Formats: sequence, structure tokens, C-alpha cells
Amino acid sequence: MTGSLLEVIALDVRDAVAAEDGGADRLEIVSDMSVGGLTPAPETVAAIAKQSALPQMVMLRSNAGYTVTSEELERLTEDARILTDAGAAGFVFGFLDAAGAVDLAATEALIHAVTPLPWTFHRAVDNAADVQAAWRAVRLLPNLATVLTSGSPSGIASGLPVLRSRAEMGDAPLILAGGGLEPHLVAPLLDYGVRGFHVGSPVRESWSAPVDRERVRRWRELVDTI
Repeated sequence: MTGSLLEVIALDVRDAVAAEDGGADRLEIVSDMSVGGLTPAPETVAAIAKQSALPQMVMLRSNAGYTVTSEELERLTEDARILTDAGAAGFVFGFLDAAGAVDLAATEALIHAVTPLPWTFHRAVDNAADVQAAWRAVRLLPNLATVLTSGSPSGIASGLPVLRSRAEMGDAPLILAGGGLEPHLVAPLLDYGVRGFHVGSPVRESWSAPVDRERVRRWRELVDTI
């Protein structure tokens, strides 16, 4: 890996190969981006593992929201085992309770299920009732690799003050900046000490189109401007 981490969303093998060719460091594997990404099929993870050497961070999410039922959590726990066998290098998950606080019981249950693999707490943190309290809860959880965050539900342009605040509190190494990431926002994030960047729609024409390796390459060059 180079100075910054570049993670690219991949829906299939074609996306994964293009992301790797363009210089990505890591993949986030999801299905159904119409709802922000759900758990992919194990067959997808296995097929990507055969064609790409990039580590796969695999989404564990059952619905379009950030809450989880006990039945969904049980299925996700089993999914984690199957996806690990298929080639997952880590996972992406994180839950809020009905009051908008981090659902520590559900999140810790999945941490236990995926141990010793690393995991990313996804943008549920941006949608918490108290974002700073959510960060304080999440940052202490075991095996946490990164927090996928835009600082705001509406995207990084609005969330820069939160990301700057978290960076000043020492959380820059945990921040994986994604969600409304645009080229002009990279420079301030780098200034804050953020070195993790996550892109999906910026590296393709639309979610029905494949990842464009040249777009990935441009992002690679951009995030490495340190």
C-alpha cells in the first residue's frame, strides 16, 4: 500500500479487477447499492478471491436502515462464517438502537463472530442521535480497523467539521472518508491527517455501470498527493 488507503466498492468480479488495475488497496464488497449496500452472496466473494489479490471487506447488513433484529443478527452471524470461508479478509457492519445510540450488544456479537478478522464500522455512526457519543463508543471496540464516515448523513461536504474534530481528538488513523467524497475535499482531509478514502459512485458512470479503472487511477493519484 502507498501513503493513503484507497478502498473501492465492488459489486462483482469485473469491478474488483478494474479497481485492482487502477491501483486500489482494498475492496468493499456489497450488493444492492439502491439501499446503500447489503450483504453480498458468498459466491461473489469466492469469485473475486480467484481473480483479485485485493483484500475484501464484506458488508454485513440486512436492511436499508441501521437497526437489526435478533433474527437478522443470527443470520448475519452465520453469513460471516460462510463469507470468511469464501475469502473475506474483514467485514463492514455497525448498528444503532431505536434511540439512535450505538447498539453495542448487536455490534459486539458480530465482532465476536468475525474475530480475529478486522472490521469497519460503517456510516451508521453519521446517523446516530449523538455523533460524538457514537464515536466514543465505537472507537473502543476490539479489532476495529476503520470507521467509514462522512461526518454527516448528507455527505462529507457538510461533515468536514466533524471529521476535523475527530482527527484533532486523535482518530484520524481510524477515519475512512466516504459518502459524497469529491476531489476538492481530499486536500482538507489530508490536512487533517486522514489517510483512508472510500469511493463508489465517483469511479463509475452509474451503479449500473462497472468500475472504471482510469477513474480509480485518478483517485489513486489524488489521494497520494501528500
